[in-house]
Amino acid sequence: MEHKRVSEKKDNVKNEILKELYFGETLSCAEVAAKIQKSLPLTTKLINELVEEEVIAETGLATSTGGRRPQTFSLAKEVMFVVSVAMDQLITRIAIMDMRNNFVTPVLKIEIQLSKNEDIIGVLVSSIDKVIERSGIAKHKLAGIGVAMPGFVNPAKGKNNSFVFSLQGSISDLISEAVGLPVFIDNDSSLIALAELKFGKAKGKANAVVLNVGWGVGMGMVLNGEMFRGSEGFAGEFSHIPLFNNEKLCSCGKFGCLETETSLLVLIEKATKGLSEGRISRLQSVAFTNNEQASQEIILAAHGGDQFAVEMFSEIGYNLGRGVAVLIHILNPETIIISGRGSEAGKILKTPVQQAMNEHCIPILANNTTVEISAIGYQAELIGAAVLVMENFEKTRVVGSATSVIL
Repeated sequence: MEHKRVSEKKDNVKNEILKELYFGETLSCAEVAAKIQKSLPLTTKLINELVEEEVIAETGLATSTGGRRPQTFSLAKEVMFVVSVAMDQLITRIAIMDMRNNFVTPVLKIEIQLSKNEDIIGVLVSSIDKVIERSGIAKHKLAGIGVAMPGFVNPAKGKNNSFVFSLQGSISDLISEAVGLPVFIDNDSSLIALAELKFGKAKGKANAVVLNVGWGVGMGMVLNGEMFRGSEGFAGEFSHIPLFNNEKLCSCGKFGCLETETSLLVLIEKATKGLSEGRISRLQSVAFTNNEQASQEIILAAHGGDQFAVEMFSEIGYNLGRGVAVLIHILNPETIIISGRGSEAGKILKTPVQQAMNEHCIPILANNTTVEISAIGYQAELIGAAVLVMENFEKTRVVGSATSVIL
């Protein structure tokens, strides 16, 4: 029994090492030891064991700082993978990613309307199984499954209180039991912010706000260099700030929320209405029967200089900027990052956001807050789902090159 406990502790420390190499990409023994807060001799010993097991690899010598250049290490190529699931209200994407956040399978895209689907878990399980089977990757090489979902998600309980809330049992447990892998879930906007913190524009930032512009408008917060989720994990419901007297019913059941004037669904509504009223635009040739295709066409039209498309983004961006001004006065972040599907609009969305900030913010606050467009954009949610698995990697046990859940 004592030997078993020692072995489990050793495996847990090895998991910590793998986790830090995932986030740090290339690290020396001393850097790993500092991050996992273990002695350098122990860390070196375990790293050497992992090298012998071909789980991690030597990657050369670090840049000289005046003394002897230390050996650096990274995760071995194709030693481990993650299944990423990115859901929004309408579209679900599933892919397998490696430890460098590269896609090793094509992204499977399926239409699941969360508010109208009684068998979400069944559809997810069959789709995940399909992606794993097609990949040809052995299950013991899969570290786990990360699921990003919109709504009031409680990661600890594996519950979504907005969708599938009537489900008996934990979403995480049900998928895990069916697929045979560890499963972790969290809110989509929180995971987009987590992806930005670890691999995007929020990396190294002490205080940042990440906006997920999609069918709604979500938010994730980085405060003091760490994710802030609130007492129940529900922090960041930015889209439901009651900002407008427009008598528009929001998805939350209230009127005049920020979301009613700023989402991509609003963009599509504006386009449909304008075209029906005779607006001249290249969008006249677009069939607005598919929301994903319609939003992409409007973004492409705006980038192509279509005046109507640019005007719509100006309206939405300005209204988004009004909400951002509220955030700046409360949180005083150093940067606002526009991420998610809508970030593909780029500066066409950023410029009116900045204009509204200039008009509605106290200058000393606005002047010290930058607005940036995400570099990982629409892929941030898939990356965030992978990060979620690796954030929880100490909850799995390394057995050679295999992984299993620690219950």
